[in-house]
Amino acid sequence: MRRHRLLLVAGLLLAACCGAAPSSLAADAPPVAPVRNVVDEYWGQKIEDPYRYMENLKDPAVQSWIKGQADYTTSLIGHLPERDRVLARIQELEAGRPYRIFDIDRRPDGRLFYQKIASDEDLPRLFTRVSLDGEEKLLVDPSTMKPAGGGHYSLGFYAPSPDGKRVLYGLSPSGSEQDVLHVLDIASGKALADTIDRMEAGYTNPQWLPDGSGFYYSRRRSLPPDAPETEGYKKTFASLHRLGTNADSDPLVFAMDLWPVVKMSDVDFPSIVLTAGSSYAIGKIKHGDANPLTLYAAKLPANGDLTKREGMESPWKMICDAADSVEDFAVHGDDIYLLTARGAPRFKVVRTRLASPAFASAETVVPPSEAVVSGLAVAKDGLYVQFRDGGASRVTRLAFEAGAGLEPVALPDQYPSGTIANADPEVEGVLVQTAAWTRAGKTYAYDPAKKAFADTRLNPIGKFDALPGFESVEVMVPGHDGVKIPLSIVFKTGLKLDGSNPTLLTGYGAYGLSRNVQYIPTMIAWLERGGVYAVAHVRGGGEYGEEWHKAGQKLTKPNTWKDFISCAEYLIAKGYTSPARLAGQGGSAGGILIGRAVTERPDLFAAGLFDVGCLDALRMETTMNGVPNIPEFGTVKKEDEFRGLLEMSAYHHVKDGVKYPAVMLSHGANDPRVEPWMSAKMCARMQAASASGRPVLFRVDYHAGHGIGSTKLQFQQSTADKFVFMLWQMGVIKPLP
Repeated sequence: MRRHRLLLVAGLLLAACCGAAPSSLAADAPPVAPVRNVVDEYWGQKIEDPYRYMENLKDPAVQSWIKGQADYTTSLIGHLPERDRVLARIQELEAGRPYRIFDIDRRPDGRLFYQKIASDEDLPRLFTRVSLDGEEKLLVDPSTMKPAGGGHYSLGFYAPSPDGKRVLYGLSPSGSEQDVLHVLDIASGKALADTIDRMEAGYTNPQWLPDGSGFYYSRRRSLPPDAPETEGYKKTFASLHRLGTNADSDPLVFAMDLWPVVKMSDVDFPSIVLTAGSSYAIGKIKHGDANPLTLYAAKLPANGDLTKREGMESPWKMICDAADSVEDFAVHGDDIYLLTARGAPRFKVVRTRLASPAFASAETVVPPSEAVVSGLAVAKDGLYVQFRDGGASRVTRLAFEAGAGLEPVALPDQYPSGTIANADPEVEGVLVQTAAWTRAGKTYAYDPAKKAFADTRLNPIGKFDALPGFESVEVMVPGHDGVKIPLSIVFKTGLKLDGSNPTLLTGYGAYGLSRNVQYIPTMIAWLERGGVYAVAHVRGGGEYGEEWHKAGQKLTKPNTWKDFISCAEYLIAKGYTSPARLAGQGGSAGGILIGRAVTERPDLFAAGLFDVGCLDALRMETTMNGVPNIPEFGTVKKEDEFRGLLEMSAYHHVKDGVKYPAVMLSHGANDPRVEPWMSAKMCARMQAASASGRPVLFRVDYHAGHGIGSTKLQFQQSTADKFVFMLWQMGVIKPLP
């Protein structure tokens, strides 16, 4: 499984407190948004919305207001003397590693495919090499292509054919995630005529037929320009494409109302999954952004074609339904391993036969325990299972032989965390990516015969990837209701706990996703100034399994920001920082966390960073991506869930005359996940309401989206702007006169 449609934004930035921004610092003051109040009634309660008109982003007046806000922010940040110096340091830190390789695909013949970004490059490129030590060959370079409207292209996905002769890849412009599929012939370096737009590759990449003659893929409908926005992700479908044919004539294979035995709604996302060495196809149904999957199995014909023909009986047999709480799976031959929370809130793994799948009688192969089972992958030699303890991950192996037990896979170099980076059912062993808070990890190959790791040298340690003088601690913070909240704290060795340290506290808390151990080289620019970086593992995430997730979802969502507040109070009480030196950050679904933390406890923070945030929860389901997110957050069409949405909606909790901290809202104009008007409305409301005199800024990137597909320079500039904004508000730096 891949990302959720409200991405966990692992943004980083810092905090502050100081005087208001004098208007003389910028050429003009930010434009004032007129109030045009709209009153809605939900379940007998009237709700005011003073900036509803901003939801029409095509309105020239709205565009002009946003442009004025963006220009004001750019001018204001440009008057901060440290900005260029901080940006230069961030770029130096990232340039310390010669290159970074990720998204690795290993083939049985030793060939590798991967994405790579060098220290002097702005975008990842797609490469292949014949072996681990072989010479690499460039396949796709998005930086050589430019969209007609300006900006850049980025790689959304890739999938090599079984014989390694061709590769599918998706390109999208300027962070829009609107991928168009292309097919490359590797030997000649030429693109085939086959192209497919409206790709829906967010949950499953295209899947090649075993003979490489075509592939299965998922696609969105073609809609008229005046179609309601909420129709955008409805009735997606899976088709089979044969190379050289017209994609618009591709037959449906797995879709709503196609097979009577297959139950599917209009908000479901269907896809086909094929696994090398298995004679079965998996029909996968993702129910919006809900975690539990519905899975079906079908015997794969010799030609791999599962297209429905007249008089044909359904080949599909149900493996599991949503009620079975299966969130991940892996196929080995004619067996399927299922990661399920049913009867196991921290998950377990069960196995059933694809010829006659029966979840109810499936054999438990990895029983539940105190640790969270967080992932699984099949290699030629066994099933590799990932466990998580808080934010740290570890890997174990289960051989396929009868009676085999779980074997721990000891991580090299005493790294506290390691995740499966690649496994292939036709390749022995796995690749593991190690991680630590204070130093970069490496990509290791695990040899099950030797029970040992070898450094692949795919990711060398750079100049700034293992700097001495930094450390991290893990603590458990009592929450508002007595529940202990994990908090990771990273700082410079010898830090004085006198309350003076600039501190960035970040969190997320949605979809059961965890904030795992991660080294962020650009964070050194914060830590070396005496700053503290802290990660709150709040409820709504998955650090302690499905119960932890459910404890911060819908009606229990307040736990998410209350946990964050408890962590902020802990950092203050222990002397790490003070309210004048504390900033909070949240992005995407984490916009709920930071938005409600700031509106509930404005006294606790000097600054807030709201990145591509979900800030108007009551209006979320009116957007294209809001419909898939109803399972996670709720719907206004149910009274209890409306109450929950109102409680988590930061926009509706802004009150006039309150002394709010300084705030920077950041958004990409091409965001397909959270509409930019979310940040626009929140900016207008806070500017009108705040009595503190502190700035409320709207940073807009017109060639970015939700953060996915942004260039390295875009990330660096955004991080630098936020760092200096927080340092300014903390009184650490002062603006130019």
